[in-house]
Amino acid sequence: MKKSVIITAGGIGKRMGSDLPKQYLEVCGLPILMHTINRFYDYDKTFEIIISLPSSFIGFWKELCQKHGFEIPHSIVEGGKERYHSIQNALKNATGEIVLVHDAVRPLVNDFTIENVINKAIEDGAAVPVLPIKSTLRKGTKNESKHIDRANYWEVQTPQAFRAEILREAYLIEFSSKVTDDASLVEASGKKVQLTEGNEENIKITTPFDLKLVEFFMKK
Repeated sequence: MKKSVIITAGGIGKRMGSDLPKQYLEVCGLPILMHTINRFYDYDKTFEIIISLPSSFIGFWKELCQKHGFEIPHSIVEGGKERYHSIQNALKNATGEIVLVHDAVRPLVNDFTIENVINKAIEDGAAVPVLPIKSTLRKGTKNESKHIDRANYWEVQTPQAFRAEILREAYLIEFSSKVTDDASLVEASGKKVQLTEGNEENIKITTPFDLKLVEFFMKK
C-alpha cells in the first residue's frame, strides 16, 4: 500500500528567540527538517515525501539542500495562510492510499510510532500517536481551580495517519481556528480517530530547551 507523508514546515518559531525559523536550525550538522525527512526515508524508502514551505523560504531550502548535499527525493508545495491551507495544498499532490501528516520539528519520531499509526490507519481509517499525561492537572484560573483526572487525557503527537479519502473529505470542511490538527478535522467530518502509542523522544521543538534536549538525544 503506497504511503505519502506531508511534512509541515511553515512555522516561524517565535518562542525560539531566533531570526531563523526553527526547522532550519542545525542540530548535529544538519537542519532539523532534514533530520525529520531522514526518519521517514530510513523507515521506508518508498515513502512519497511532500514538504509544505512558505513561498519565501522555498529558495532558501533549495540552497540548504545544495549546501548539505541532501538528495533524498521529496517534492515541495507552497504553504498557505494557515496550516489548514498548507495541508490542503499538499493533499493535491499526495498519491498515497495512506497519508501521514507530520510536524517538521519532530525529528525524533521512531519506527515504532510510525508503524503503529500506519497500521491503525489501514485498519480503522484514522489514527494518532499519543502519550499518557504524567503531570498532575488542574483546571481553572490561578485564583480558582480544581483537580482533574489525568487518566482521561492524552498528549497528542504526529505523524497522524489517515486513509487518503478520509482526509480529503475532512478538508472539504471550511477552515476554523478552533480545529488545531488533522484528527480534529477528521472528527468534525464524522469519522472516529483511534489512538496508538507514541514515543517520548518525539518532542516538538518549540523552545531553546527543547532544542537542547533533541540535540542530547541525537548525540546519544
